[in-house]
Amino acid sequence: MNTAASILIIYTGGTIGMIKDQESGALKPFNFENIYEQIPDLKLLQYELEFYCFDPLIDSSNMDPLVWQQLANVIKHNYETYDGFVILHGSDTMAYTASALSFMLENLNKTVVLTGSQLPLGFLRSDGRDNLITSIEIAAAKEDETPVVPEVCIYFENQLLRGNRAVKYSSENFNAFVSGNYQALAEVGIYIKYNREKIRKPNFKKLKVQTELETNVGIVKLFPGINEHILKPIFENEIIKAIVLETFGSGNASSEEWFLNILEKAIKRGLIVLNVSQCITGSVDQSTYETGMGLEKIGVISGRDISTEAAITKLMYVLGKESSREVAINKLNISLRGEID
Repeated sequence: MNTAASILIIYTGGTIGMIKDQESGALKPFNFENIYEQIPDLKLLQYELEFYCFDPLIDSSNMDPLVWQQLANVIKHNYETYDGFVILHGSDTMAYTASALSFMLENLNKTVVLTGSQLPLGFLRSDGRDNLITSIEIAAAKEDETPVVPEVCIYFENQLLRGNRAVKYSSENFNAFVSGNYQALAEVGIYIKYNREKIRKPNFKKLKVQTELETNVGIVKLFPGINEHILKPIFENEIIKAIVLETFGSGNASSEEWFLNILEKAIKRGLIVLNVSQCITGSVDQSTYETGMGLEKIGVISGRDISTEAAITKLMYVLGKESSREVAINKLNISLRGEID
């Protein structure tokens, strides 16, 4: 006899868990012990739902690697108890958290869905109800006793996206996330239509959680007019282990001698520089234009079609795990969790 799927809902904070105080009118955190009063439709799912709330709650603007470690450990300690996990999270840094967890949860064979909302649950037009209900359905979905989506993903406004491919592009639209370089894992309408060819296959290995992260990494976004007085202190800082370099178009940057000299010196010293496009859609190709060839020649690594969110968290993960620079670079050049093609 089939038993009801068990789902652990982890509330970190964020808009979705806020309701309006009846007296003051101010937003306050929702008590998830009363979740069935707020969303009676949850009873119709007939799943076993349990809740884990962070204390104190965390605004997503305050999200950091220490919280990612806590999240990964919560999943680790509850992994064998539940069939799937739903993480309620503020949307502003959700793509960073989803990317980080995708790397930290090695051999993940269960569904981890991050979701949230643009309007609090306590608002009449809140998108939070549908996002939460559908995320639970997806987290519980199985075929032949195997989770349908055994990876970290983001569900928002009728689309299920791979977590390390998603980017928040709107602060106002309900469909706040896009995945410019990878198709949605599922489209939701009357039915949930899974794009099975795009979903990672389970490997049925034991879950391993990697919580060591190298946080001495950074992001530099190029712009017309950037100068050596801005860049030199960053690239000469020996504490920094790696830089995500956000370049123009398909990976192009200035061909000025001073610019290339700063990067080359830093790379020879041991700094890892990962080239990522500023565009939401498209890929870095350092062999197309002379301005990209210059970067390749001095040892800048092509990030291909990786997002900035996935690039920075992948650097944290890889450098936290690997002491060898060569091994780290090899891992940056391959897809670990479907983050690059």
